[in-house]
Amino acid sequence: MDAQVILVDVNAKMVAAWREVFVDNPEVIVVHGSMTDQATSAWVSPTNSKGMMDGGLDGVIKKFLGPKIQTRVQSEIARLYQGTMPLGYATCVATGAPKPPWLISTPTMVGRSDDVSDTLNVALACAAAFQMVQMQNVASPGSIGSVALPGLGANTGKVPVEICADLMWTAYNLVRSQEFKSFHDMRVALEAELGALGNDASTPAPVVAKAPSAPGVKGPFFPPKGPVIPPKGPVVPPKPVGGVVPKPKPLADFDDTE
Repeated sequence: MDAQVILVDVNAKMVAAWREVFVDNPEVIVVHGSMTDQATSAWVSPTNSKGMMDGGLDGVIKKFLGPKIQTRVQSEIARLYQGTMPLGYATCVATGAPKPPWLISTPTMVGRSDDVSDTLNVALACAAAFQMVQMQNVASPGSIGSVALPGLGANTGKVPVEICADLMWTAYNLVRSQEFKSFHDMRVALEAELGALGNDASTPAPVVAKAPSAPGVKGPFFPPKGPVIPPKGPVVPPKPVGGVVPKPKPLADFDDTE
């Protein structure tokens, strides 16, 4: 992936978690600040499957860019996914503004305020955002030279910051090291990294019209780095793919009371 990646959040704990997890990725810039201050080619907005930009960072971006941005996002979701964008997919729309010229929207949840702390939705959303950057640059070479992402799911979705950082790290390194032709291909590769994602990746939603609504992704939790934080409900060990299970990478202990 050629685009410069900036991870930005107002939450100091999220920033500290990124700096720990991405320590071996100096090409990734970590910023403690606001998304609206980032002069990048694209911002990533963590949304819901309907593209409702009512609160959280979505609401901040909508206020910054104006209400028409939600209309554009929802029109693109309607065009590609019949109004409901599945988890692991994304859209990219022109904002009509100089900063940023592009907005990438990817769902971290199906509803407006789902608790996704016991899911792998963060990895799906992050990988989908990076895949969208790749696809946009294929369609219009060089259009996205830099992209800013927040802590996906770490606010409304209630994902602990260290787990969020782990899953975003996995998604980043997957898409950075491989090129995929579709969101489905990306998801299959991500499943190979993290184990079963809960939904059957062999029967994905199509990338164009008639895409079905995807339920929240539940299932076993197997972070690529850091301590395992038990999900709600019984834990089912991940199935190795090709006999290989990702090796965890130690993470500093964070005092996260959120």
